[in-house]
Amino acid sequence: MFAMHQRTDNYTYLTQAPVRRVILTMGAPTIVSMLVTSLYNMADTYFVGKINTQATAAVGVTFAAMSVVQAVAFLFGHGSGNYIAQQLGARHRENAARMAATGFGLSIMAGVLIAMAGLLFLTPLSLLLGSTATILPYTERYLGIVLLGVPFMTGSLTLNNQMRFQGNAARAMLGVLSGALLNIALAPLFIFSFEWGITGAAVATVVSQACGFGILYRMSRTDGNIRVRLADFSPSWQLLREIFMGGMPSLLRQGLACTAVIVLNVAAGAYGDAAIAGMSIVGRISFFIYAVIIGLGQGFQPLCGFCYGARLYGRVREGFAFCVKAGTAFLVVCAVVCGFLAEDIVTLFRHDPEVVAVGAVAFRFQLIAYPLLAFVGVSNQMLQTMRLSGRANLVAAARSGLFFIPLALTLPEFFGLLGVELIQAVSDVCAFILTLPIVTLTFRRMEEKA
Repeated sequence: MFAMHQRTDNYTYLTQAPVRRVILTMGAPTIVSMLVTSLYNMADTYFVGKINTQATAAVGVTFAAMSVVQAVAFLFGHGSGNYIAQQLGARHRENAARMAATGFGLSIMAGVLIAMAGLLFLTPLSLLLGSTATILPYTERYLGIVLLGVPFMTGSLTLNNQMRFQGNAARAMLGVLSGALLNIALAPLFIFSFEWGITGAAVATVVSQACGFGILYRMSRTDGNIRVRLADFSPSWQLLREIFMGGMPSLLRQGLACTAVIVLNVAAGAYGDAAIAGMSIVGRISFFIYAVIIGLGQGFQPLCGFCYGARLYGRVREGFAFCVKAGTAFLVVCAVVCGFLAEDIVTLFRHDPEVVAVGAVAFRFQLIAYPLLAFVGVSNQMLQTMRLSGRANLVAAARSGLFFIPLALTLPEFFGLLGVELIQAVSDVCAFILTLPIVTLTFRRMEEKA
C-alpha cells in the first residue's frame, strides 16, 4: 500500500487513488503518531502515579498548560498545512514553500515567548491551572522544567502537520515516534533509577522533545517534502491571515480544551486532591482512545485539502463517510470493553480507592457518549481543511467550550461530585446535536457548487 503511494506523486495519488486506500495509507502513520504521543503523556501519569496522589494531580494540572502550547502549535501547523495542501492541489508550489517557512518560523518564536512568560509567572500560572496548596510545589517543579521544551514542542508539531498535509505522513510519524519512545524509556530511568521523582519526569519530557525536534527537522528535508528555508520566510499580512483562517479552529479547540481542564480541576478540587487525580486520569485515558479518531481524521485531511482544492467534491464526501463509519465502529467497541473494565483501567494509574471511585464513574459516563465523537471530530477536521472558518470554529468550540464550561459551572451545583463526573458526557451529546445540521448544510452547499 505504502509502496504504491511512493511510486507516484502525491497530487495524483490523493486525487485519483481509491479513497479508502488513501485514508488508510495516510491515516495509519498519523494514528500511530497520535497513539504514541498520547501514550507518552499517559506514561508520565503512570510513572508519577507511583510517587503519590499530589504528584499525579500536578501532572494532570500541567496538562492544561501543555494544551495551550499544542493550541499555538496547531494554529501554525494546521493553518499553514491547510494552505499548503490547497496550494499544492492547485499546483502553486512557490506559495506553499513560502507558507511552510513562515508557519515554522512563527511557531518557534511563539514557543520562545510562551516559555519566557510561563517561567516569569510560574506560581500564578500554577494556581490558575487549578493547583491546590498541597499540589502547588509539585506543579511548580514539573511545569518549571517542562516549559524549557516548549519551543521544541511548537516547532515539532508545526513540522509534523506540514509534512502530513503534503501527504508524507509516514515520515512525519517517524519524527514523532522517536521523541515519544525516548520519553517512555527515560521517564522511569530518571524517576526511579536516578531517584529524581517528578523532576525526572519533566527532564525526560524536555530531552525527548529536543531529540524528536532534531529528527523531525531532518526528516522534513528529505525528498518529497517542501524544504523549510530562511529565504522563504515572509510573514506578510496575507500569509498571517491564511494561517489564522486555517488554524483558528485548532487554536479554539485546543485553547478551550485547556480552559475546560482548568475549570474541571477547580470544580473537582472542591472534593479533594483525589477527585482532581481521578478526573485527570480519565482525561488521559479518553484522549488516548480519541487519538485514533484524530489520527483517522488527519489521514483524511490531505485528501480533503487536495480534492477540495481540485473541486473533486465527491471524493471529499466519500472520505468523510468512511472515516465516520470506521471511527464510530471503533468507539462502540471501546465503549463496551472499557465499560466492563473501568475500575481496573483507572487502578493502573493510581491504586487509591478514592481516586478509582471518582475515575471509574466519570469514565463510564463518558463511554456512553463515545459513539458520537467520530462524527463530531471528523466534521471539525473537514470544515477546517475546507477553510470554512466560521462553521469550523463553532464545531471546535462545542465540545470543550460552548457547552462544557457552562455545564462545569452548573452541574456540580445541582449534583455535587456526580455533576463533575457528568460534565464531559453531557457536553459531547450537545456537541453532536449542534454539529449534525452544520455538516448537512455544508454537503448541500457542496452539491450546489458541483
